Amino acid sequence: MLIGRTRLPSLAPLYAAGFVTAFGAHAVASTAGAESTGGTGAVLLRLGMLVAVYDLAEVFLKPLFGALADRVGPKRVVVWGLLAFSVVSVIGALVPGSIALVLVRFGQGAAAAAFSPAASAAVGRLASPEARGRYFGRYGSWKSLGYAAGPVLGAALAGLGGLALLQAVLGVLAVIAATWVLLRCPAVEVLPRRRVTVLDTVRRATSWSFAQPVVVLAATAGALVAAVAFLPAGASRAGAGLVAAASVATALALASSIVQPIAGRLMDQGRLTFRTATPLALLCCTAGVLLAALAPSFATILIAAVLVGLGVGSATPIAFATLAARSDPAELGRTMGSAELGRELGDAGAPTLVGVVANASGFAGGLIALSIALAAATITAVLPAVAGRKQTA
Repeated sequence: MLIGRTRLPSLAPLYAAGFVTAFGAHAVASTAGAESTGGTGAVLLRLGMLVAVYDLAEVFLKPLFGALADRVGPKRVVVWGLLAFSVVSVIGALVPGSIALVLVRFGQGAAAAAFSPAASAAVGRLASPEARGRYFGRYGSWKSLGYAAGPVLGAALAGLGGLALLQAVLGVLAVIAATWVLLRCPAVEVLPRRRVTVLDTVRRATSWSFAQPVVVLAATAGALVAAVAFLPAGASRAGAGLVAAASVATALALASSIVQPIAGRLMDQGRLTFRTATPLALLCCTAGVLLAALAPSFATILIAAVLVGLGVGSATPIAFATLAARSDPAELGRTMGSAELGRELGDAGAPTLVGVVANASGFAGGLIALSIALAAATITAVLPAVAGRKQTA
């Protein structure tokens, strides 16, 4: 088990890339959520769309950049993506206005679509099979630290200098991460790839070995981004101040950050498996969302955030490690990009779902709709295991 210690320095720059995409996504989103003191109607709908536009850019581009990582090497794509993220963020700092913010968020999402799946592919390639869960746990933990830092630091920076200062800080962080990856991350060899037909792609995308972990990733990603955006809004409705409301998202992210390396290590030790851990993790997310919907106070919303964080943190590294173990190493970038497509559909769909339903039926109605979607994903995640047991019986 000394492999984790010897590999850690070379993978740390990739963890930093994960931190940047998480911080960039949620610093703006959670700050906007905490400022949404109205909590219902058109305000929540606009909030949901603002959160979703970042992820919509990633939905369209992640598979393309994942395939590019297989062709030119994931390290190059990570560096290029981080530098593009920095440029767009600086533009956001210099050009004010709500329309500009939407365009900048789309541009940041497009840049994140490049370096996020490439970083995941690099982790999968560089980590040894017996420590894969642990490394995806550490990678996810650093992303969760970005989620944790984003809400509080985003609110603080916005309070000091508005969104312009926040965007400027995002640009600086992206440059630092790109430089670290360029100088310290080893190049990942480009492996020979077999020719892939359209039929092969369709068969792969519809196979249970691929779809099962992607369903889990989409559900947990949706729960995470919706909770980060809307639980601070619920806390504001319960009387919490801006920083206190934003700290709800921080509590969620810290819970996820703490549990991810533990879940990954337990998976490597054989004490957790995909089939046993992920349904329970999704149920934990569902319980947290329902608690916030049915008993909305600052204390219960804080507990709900922790429950969602524990569920997301338990399922995410296990799903990613399972996906990497089932994939061809030469096509890991394309696989991670396609999997992230499903994940981003959850990212974009969940806040939109909550916003649309909340616009019609109020804050609680939006969260109840999300809990129903999570419960459906839990059932879907269990179905392949049931089918597999019948086939092997």
